[in-house]
Amino acid sequence: MEGQAEYGFIVNLDAQGSGLLSDSEKPDMRARLYEVSGKAFEQAGIRAPRLYQEDRGDGILSILTSTVAPKRVVGEWLEYLHQNLRESNDRARVPLRLRVGMHIGPVTADAHGRSGRAVDLACRLGDCDTAKAVLELAPQAALVAVASDRLYEEVVRPGGRWVEPEHYAGREVKLKEGPQTAWFMVPGLPQPPLPEPGKPSVGPSGPAPAAPAAPEAAPGRVINNHNHGSGEIINSERIETINIGRSAHPGSER
Repeated sequence: MEGQAEYGFIVNLDAQGSGLLSDSEKPDMRARLYEVSGKAFEQAGIRAPRLYQEDRGDGILSILTSTVAPKRVVGEWLEYLHQNLRESNDRARVPLRLRVGMHIGPVTADAHGRSGRAVDLACRLGDCDTAKAVLELAPQAALVAVASDRLYEEVVRPGGRWVEPEHYAGREVKLKEGPQTAWFMVPGLPQPPLPEPGKPSVGPSGPAPAAPAAPEAAPGRVINNHNHGSGEIINSERIETINIGRSAHPGSER
């Protein structure tokens, strides 16, 4: 009902690297995005009116009613999506790579679409830097799934048909709502390749380049200061050795 929050399963799909595509390439990306995800919902037996979708340009927001078993989404639907994506990429010049943010919670409907904190969280999880970095660190993978902590604890951890909690890895991520625990899974890998904490973010073309090394300083000169507090000021020169009260040459002490 419009204006009344109802419990639902939120799935937010985002295409990795879509901002690098030209206007002529985007229609093909979008067609393939709808093809692989829509076919996966059909294969899992999930369709309208239990499935609501909003177009997000380079992604799709899907809301599933409470009558859809959550395990069917994290199990069957994810596996079908993975296999459909592999098949689609086998015949494509540019591979389609997806990030899937997933959460469960109350969703409010109005004339313009669906909203709620649960929707925001699902979208943030799929779009977080760690999710993007995981795909960059797994160049042969085409999909990373990111489950909220609540979804992992209530649905993933107990396991089930095609639900393998041992393939998930948790990591704290920083979102606009504050720190959140997210659970990452890359189909086909025993564990997702999470970036090392504190390492630079990974960009579209690989790890961020290291900062250029500082230019090598010119050899220092030796300063002999025989007068403590003499007020001598040395400007713009690297000092390698300061001899106070002694000669710069061994054996010639005063």
